[in-house]
Amino acid sequence: MSIIDEMVKKARLAQHQWAKADQQLTDKVVREIAKTVTDNAEELAQMTVDECGMGNYEYNLKQDLRKPAIIWYELKGKKSKGIIERDKQTGLVTIAKPIGVVGAALPVTIPVTNFMSNCMFSLKCGNAYICAPHPRSVKTTLRTVERVLEALKKFDIPDNLIQCIEEPSIEATQEMMSKVDVAVATGGMGVVKAAYSSGKPAFGVGPGNVQCVVDKGMDVAEVVEKIVEGRVFNNGLPCACEQTAIVHTDEADEYLQAFKDKGCAYIDTDGDLVKLMNVLFDEDGKLARGPVGRTAHETAKMAGIDVPQDTKVLLLKGSMDDGMVTLRKEKLCPVTLFFIYDKFEEAVAISRSNIDLDGKGHSCAIHSHDEKKIEQYASQMDVSRIIVNACATTSAGGGFLNSFGATTTLGTGFWGNNILNGNLGYRQLMNTTCIGYKPKGAKIPSDEEIWGD
Repeated sequence: MSIIDEMVKKARLAQHQWAKADQQLTDKVVREIAKTVTDNAEELAQMTVDECGMGNYEYNLKQDLRKPAIIWYELKGKKSKGIIERDKQTGLVTIAKPIGVVGAALPVTIPVTNFMSNCMFSLKCGNAYICAPHPRSVKTTLRTVERVLEALKKFDIPDNLIQCIEEPSIEATQEMMSKVDVAVATGGMGVVKAAYSSGKPAFGVGPGNVQCVVDKGMDVAEVVEKIVEGRVFNNGLPCACEQTAIVHTDEADEYLQAFKDKGCAYIDTDGDLVKLMNVLFDEDGKLARGPVGRTAHETAKMAGIDVPQDTKVLLLKGSMDDGMVTLRKEKLCPVTLFFIYDKFEEAVAISRSNIDLDGKGHSCAIHSHDEKKIEQYASQMDVSRIIVNACATTSAGGGFLNSFGATTTLGTGFWGNNILNGNLGYRQLMNTTCIGYKPKGAKIPSDEEIWGD
């Protein structure tokens, strides 16, 4: 029997016990997972940076403090045991039941909060949880698991309810996903494809290439503040970072100056743009590892371009020319393309073209007070989320000021070859049984009622 077989066997025994826990105990345990990450955020954020070698302490700390609060607050008070819904109009009564054992493949970019969120969702629904850390973040993940299990001792939860593969590998992760009851894959497309080919139900994610259209007449300083904050977050690692700023030609100079005032370096010569493209992507047009999670200054230095050391974002002149196609793909470092449009339809077309190239199904952002334009934009973007007048990076995964659903796993729908359209939450990790009572006032309609106008 393999190590994975042993882990799954133990998880099933633990899950059978945990399934009997009532809603009150369940919620206390789920809350404690989030609170433990919050209480140990400083240590875990530093470990993430030290071990993974990307991002920075400041933003990892922000992530490890804000996500636990947002996710727990959304789960707080939600029923996940027994009868969770009675619909008097339809006559349907919904009973929640566990799936069994959830297996999660964790990304290197957010090992702490991704472990936490999927663990919370799993236990909320009476499931056991096994995680497979990325090999470059195994120490950080194991420490997080250690802290959580220590904190949960006071609740006397079953042994092996939460487990972590201590020596992760591609083979171990694939085996895990093939033997659990449902797999959750957050990371590169390789692990997502492995999840979907595991033979078990699976939820995966997709690449982001978040386009940001700015309507004419907005508060320039406010918009730029949000875009820069989003793009500089953890050195541009989040999949929801703003990859473009698409502004009206009449306000282009004003926006350009505002970006410079916020510490952005504008790069517009063809030679420098090509240098950056060759550093950001390999010969096959795939994302190069070198700049991932690096600062703007470090990225520019790799390309032989001199910018101030405190540069926050590299703002690149956007081009729809064939020679610059690769540059329009997702970049996991603080690089944003600056496009100019004359008519709103042109802004939509730029955004659509970039999404069709890379990041289909993920998210787009728009800054506008015109609902007609916002909904016109949304209707033409093949994405799961449209973020309005907010920082995309900190909004796409849910928050106190929107209703996307608090998570660290963002699906991209059928556009992005995902079964998950939207944000993963606890309801996706739950079985349900529906009782079909006769709806109040229900009757068999006459032929005239069925076929008549």
